[in-house]
Amino acid sequence: MPVIHTHVSVSTTPEQREALKSAYGKAITAVPGKSEGWLMCPFEDDMPIYFGGDDSAPAAYVEVNLLGRSAVPGSVWEELTRQIMAALESTLGIPQDRTYIRYTATSDWGWNGGNF
Repeated sequence: MPVIHTHVSVSTTPEQREALKSAYGKAITAVPGKSEGWLMCPFEDDMPIYFGGDDSAPAAYVEVNLLGRSAVPGSVWEELTRQIMAALESTLGIPQDRTYIRYTATSDWGWNGGNF
């Protein structure tokens, strides 16, 4: 039950969102037991994002949420960061130094009228 929620300050096309979704689908396999089969990818574009008090350059804020009862190794988060930031930079031109990613793992996750 991974979710990669992307907030960006630039406009996106359906093709760009599809490219990011595909890149995220590959990246999520860095997490043991996770795959694109359960991945949800909401996208929000054209958001005003101030980074360091400045909104004149493209920026991104990404939230990665996972169903998980055990600790995820730091190396997994590092690999996800590398892949997500590379995809944002190559697809949307958002510099890596203007991107934040927040990771959250929780054992509480609802789906299909109940909880896992």
